[in-house]
Amino acid sequence: MMPNTLEQGGIAPHITAHYSDCAWRAMLAEVNLSPKPGLVDRYNNGAHRDMALEDFYRSADAIRLWLPRFVEMGACSAGLPESAVLAAIRPIGMACEAAMFRATAGANTHKGSIFSLGLLCTAAGRLTQQQKRVTPEALCRLVAGFCEGLTARELAQHNAGQTAGQRLYMQLGLTGARGEAEAGFPLVSDHALPHYQALKAQGIDPELALLDTLLVLMARNGDTNVASRGGADGLRWLQQRAIALLRQGGIRRASDLYLLEEFDNACIARHLSPGGSADLLIVTWFLAEISTVNSQTLSSTSFSWRNSDDCFKR
Repeated sequence: MMPNTLEQGGIAPHITAHYSDCAWRAMLAEVNLSPKPGLVDRYNNGAHRDMALEDFYRSADAIRLWLPRFVEMGACSAGLPESAVLAAIRPIGMACEAAMFRATAGANTHKGSIFSLGLLCTAAGRLTQQQKRVTPEALCRLVAGFCEGLTARELAQHNAGQTAGQRLYMQLGLTGARGEAEAGFPLVSDHALPHYQALKAQGIDPELALLDTLLVLMARNGDTNVASRGGADGLRWLQQRAIALLRQGGIRRASDLYLLEEFDNACIARHLSPGGSADLLIVTWFLAEISTVNSQTLSSTSFSWRNSDDCFKR
């Protein structure tokens, strides 16, 4: 039974399904995107020895079952202060994470995405319950409100260096997924999302546009996944390589894909995987989808990666 401090949500089931399905499809769009430097895709396992494409499919399907819970909790907690919401959804996130690990036999495929998509789905539920427009700007603002003080609490204060994120904060000052969420995903809202939308408006193939957007994120992101494997030097190398490709013109045509294949081989040789940038690319795709939909006219259409071109399964 929901505590009395929460408002009972009245979101129509098809609206809850829409937001949760968008989040699920965002995960599939990212993993099916190929070729990606150092990341698991349809071509190879990148710099990973403990996970493959099918693990990501199983992971996404396991997480999919929990995504509506975030939307519903966002609606039910619409009367709570924004600062209280993170604690309210944490048990859902932990249960979702456990389901992911069961589905992948212990491989960490989508832990970062559970965090970011869980926050965004919660924000979508809250805005819908409050009868406000669900826009990328509104979602990012709410996520920042949910996460206010998170970096200080979990990284700056009482930092025993027990987690990889805490150690990287101590050593390099990187705030990772916590810092990006607390700031309202500025790498996405200020850079990746407008870049992706502009390329699509120019008629660039959506898959090529998303690959180019991944380079934009890799060039700017202080990716803790990369730093944990390659240190500051590895992160600097990856960022500079992404910047160089963008300055050469980026990925605009299918004939440009060999550049990513070369980058992929170089990442594999260095055992570097920009998983943090991949998580932000998932956020980018999710927000791009949300920006094209009017919540008043949502349909109850169901989707499947097996026949959905926008998830790049071909």
